[in-house]
Amino acid sequence: MYPPTGRTTASRYRDRMHYDRETVHALIDEAYHCALGFTVDGEPRVLPTLVVRVDDTLYVHGSTGSRPLLAARDGAGLPVCVAVTHLDGLVFGRSQFHHSANYRSVVAHGTARLVTDEQEKARVLTALVEKLGAGRSADSRPPTRRELAETAVLALPLREVSVRIRAAGVSDEPADYDLPYWAGVVPLRVTRGLPEPDAGVTAPVPAYLRPAPSPWLEPVVLRGEHVVLEPLDESHAEELYAALDDEEVWRYVGSPRPGGVDEMAANIRSALDAHRRGVRMPWVQRCAVTGAMVGTTSYYQPDEELRTVEIGYTQLGRPWWRTGINTEAKLLLLTRAFEELDAVRVTWQTSSLNERSQRAIARLGAVREGTLRSNRRRADGTWRESALYSMLDSEWPNAQATLRERLRRAAPVAS
Repeated sequence: MYPPTGRTTASRYRDRMHYDRETVHALIDEAYHCALGFTVDGEPRVLPTLVVRVDDTLYVHGSTGSRPLLAARDGAGLPVCVAVTHLDGLVFGRSQFHHSANYRSVVAHGTARLVTDEQEKARVLTALVEKLGAGRSADSRPPTRRELAETAVLALPLREVSVRIRAAGVSDEPADYDLPYWAGVVPLRVTRGLPEPDAGVTAPVPAYLRPAPSPWLEPVVLRGEHVVLEPLDESHAEELYAALDDEEVWRYVGSPRPGGVDEMAANIRSALDAHRRGVRMPWVQRCAVTGAMVGTTSYYQPDEELRTVEIGYTQLGRPWWRTGINTEAKLLLLTRAFEELDAVRVTWQTSSLNERSQRAIARLGAVREGTLRSNRRRADGTWRESALYSMLDSEWPNAQATLRERLRRAAPVAS
């Protein structure tokens, strides 16, 4: 515990205060930046800067010519106040007075010292790089002696520290409960986006910067007697173009029919980018008998919290229509969704003009829920109406039995 002092004891809302080391350390470790407050020549200053904790010391860094680091050069150190804040939500009350925010904040007071030991400085800067991405210090050039000399580090021992947390709902007055205004909390989260490589970078995105893998997007191979679903790859462009080069296959697809292998490769890159963004898990369909590539299919917009996923982007070359391939591909995808991923709901969308596709989805055992008006934009700028179908986990056992019987009677694929 950090013993409360006159500067860390709250005068209001004392129930929100915490002084345990575990909470302090966790909030500092979660943060990338802090606000560093200090006084120079009798005037207050606040600087935003990166922050890292090593054991029970907080470190910030900057240029050797910056105001706080210049002021810390004398042996007495620099009195500072450091604040780390995580904003977790906006609280909307019925009255303006009770609008607020949910947050977790750390405030540390003390005298910061300038780090002069070269080994300590190097260790802190390595810890800071590792905080940005675990493994990054081994995956980047270390600083030169000149760069180390140009970088200053301040160390603040964590002695006088407090945490304040608000994680509650609306605190309206009971007299306001009947007011006709919406009230509640809008959560806020900081999430990492997709890495954007600098110009000229050819190295792949390192594993520590890639999004955390989701089982709903795991590039697994699904095998059946009629079809094998293997994760889509740009190397599939030539085979896939040959399999789908048919105007009838592209009639109701929102994107234009590729004019060659290069355009098919561009489509594949777009699908792979959607996978990296967590939007789509694309597969190619390969005939299990002949090994020929015959089409594509995907999971789309998976939602682990709602336990739902859409099956879409399904295209099958015309020679393989009315064989067991499409039936078994859907059986494999539905089995994975309901039995491995514990989905509650699987959906499909297709053009309301595509009667053949609607009949195929209905034969799977899906239920039509209605029509989504102008919900997909075509390549030519027009809007598509989509027929929406769904299957629930409670409907899956009967649908599975029906699909297996259909597959038993399906037309074989020529070898």
